[in-house]
Amino acid sequence: MSTNRDEYFDSLLSNVDEHGWQFTFVFDNKTDNPDFGYSIGFPKTLNAPEFILFGLPRNLMHNMLWGIFRQIQNGETVHDGKRWKNLIEGFDCISRKADHSDLFTEYVLSSDWLWKENGNAGHPEVYQLVWPGSQQGLFPWEEGCSEQVIEAQTKLWRD
Repeated sequence: MSTNRDEYFDSLLSNVDEHGWQFTFVFDNKTDNPDFGYSIGFPKTLNAPEFILFGLPRNLMHNMLWGIFRQIQNGETVHDGKRWKNLIEGFDCISRKADHSDLFTEYVLSSDWLWKENGNAGHPEVYQLVWPGSQQGLFPWEEGCSEQVIEAQTKLWRD
């Protein structure tokens, strides 16, 4: 009899094979930590880094990552500080290279599992997709950015 864990990983592999990637949404209703979503399978399908983002509704995060997937599929390259268009109406988002001690133990566990499952050493490269506040259009590292925008996006990048 298969376990839930086995079913999860079988489903993950099937989704990556069928769609090119899987979206995973993580929420914690016991703490004030922001919800987040991340990609699983970008390295396998696109030879590109994985992505993570925080603090937006589940469907919006899923659609934004689909947008990233399609843009990379159409030739866009990923780098720290890259501006991504057409993910949120009226605003650009910026990718920041994730470099946090808990990245592979608290955030992108399934991406890391698939990376190793595919015979790779170490960990996959991961970028955080950062969005600006809708009021001022400022990013969390910009002076005057709303505290709500800053608190909604756990900082996984280094300045």
